[in-house]
Amino acid sequence: MSMTDVDPRIRTAAQRLHAQLSARGVDRGVVAAMVRVPRHEFVPADVQASAYEDVPLPIGLEQTISQPSLVGKMTEALRLNRMCRVLEIGTGCGYQTAILAELASQVYSVELEETLSIDARVRLRRLGYRNVEACVGDGYQGWPERAPFDAIIVTASAPHVPPPLVAQLKPGGRMVIPVGHVLDGQELLLIEKDASGRTRTGHVIPVRFVPLRRGGEPDE
Repeated sequence: MSMTDVDPRIRTAAQRLHAQLSARGVDRGVVAAMVRVPRHEFVPADVQASAYEDVPLPIGLEQTISQPSLVGKMTEALRLNRMCRVLEIGTGCGYQTAILAELASQVYSVELEETLSIDARVRLRRLGYRNVEACVGDGYQGWPERAPFDAIIVTASAPHVPPPLVAQLKPGGRMVIPVGHVLDGQELLLIEKDASGRTRTGHVIPVRFVPLRRGGEPDE
């Protein structure tokens, strides 16, 4: 995506943010993908002035868009390439979805809130993303009809790692997921599945996410 036609002040703020991410060691390929995604298009008009600050922002329905540095950290942990099929749990406004779509072959995204899902689909289509398929459903259950996946990213905090998501991860695949409760503390975990199907869990960083809510099965 191009930033050449946006307000110069927005473009300058975006350049400053992306330089900060690079200076913090975020993977160059991930930063390049983030440069191509206009974050200001994914937030409400009343917070667009803050779109390129490294902070989370409200997007409605008690949901937020994560701060860019965390988006970068989670994305780089997946080690995506153009052959990857990715499952995203929590479409939200579609910002993380767009970054995944810049790096992967196909992105499948599940969102519990129908309003957010519809708005994100319209936004992603308008911005030219054709390798995204989204549905309304219970992210805890994943999307078994589209499994298995090379990578899974969960953008809300679960009390534990959902077994259905582990089952839908390919051997050799990687999953990033926040686990824990807001009051007790949350950790971003990296789950890696080896060729034999065994999993290994690593701790990445402390995080703070809204809880993963449960609902019905995905709508096709």
